[in-house]
Amino acid sequence: MSLNQHEASRLSLRIVAAYILLSNAIALSGCQTYQAVMGPGTAITVTEPSHYTRSGFLSDYSRLKPSAAVEGIECWRDMAVDLKAFDNVMVSSIVVSLAASKPTGGNQTIDPTDLKALTDYFHHSLVTALAPQMPVVDVAGPKVLVMKIALTDLVPTGVMLSMAGTLTPYGFVAEAGSGVATGRPVGSTPYLGEAGMEIQFRDGASGAVIGECRDTEIGRKFATDVNSGAVGSAQTWASGYLNSFQQWTYAKNAFDKWSSLLAKRLAALRGIQPKA
Repeated sequence: MSLNQHEASRLSLRIVAAYILLSNAIALSGCQTYQAVMGPGTAITVTEPSHYTRSGFLSDYSRLKPSAAVEGIECWRDMAVDLKAFDNVMVSSIVVSLAASKPTGGNQTIDPTDLKALTDYFHHSLVTALAPQMPVVDVAGPKVLVMKIALTDLVPTGVMLSMAGTLTPYGFVAEAGSGVATGRPVGSTPYLGEAGMEIQFRDGASGAVIGECRDTEIGRKFATDVNSGAVGSAQTWASGYLNSFQQWTYAKNAFDKWSSLLAKRLAALRGIQPKA
């Protein structure tokens, strides 16, 4: 048996094991939702600094630094501002500022219906994650933390290419190692989707900028989460694989990841225990 066949057999067994574990989880879950069985999907995408955007939405990109508190996303905040002074949070309408073209050949032409669905999804994801931490309001004012967000990169997954790679004998072996070879994260492939975001935090009364962040997340078809236990790791693996056959699912995974990270970080900076 060749090296490729050994690798293929090992990956095949991993996928089978994932589905066995997930089948058991489904059997135990009864009528729970798909997300409860497959997991939230927040470990399926990964930060890729080489794809960070500079759209002009933020005030000063030079002061952004990777922050371990939000899994390496680049951020800056005014250390003189105490976030405990804010009682409410407002999520402004999400704007879109996409690059005209990408060196990787990503297609920046997006159906307006898809675009609205994506921005609506992200807004809802943020509100859902933030609401348990502090009240979400619709109007800026005193003691209101305003979040202004721009989607700066949206690349759909090449579903047909994903299907072709899967149907090719031992094709997933080459795919699994193609990320590093093409300058992408481990477990990713050149046809997988990605999403870029730039976010600004403002004082709702003065309008002063008190924090900024940016990130670009890339989907992983072969994703693992070794810290989540056997079932959690299987969920991540199976979800990453299944999501490679849907055009915008990786973008939604990124939205949910950002929402979760921002909500938890906001709670920590306000000195409260994050709530689910």
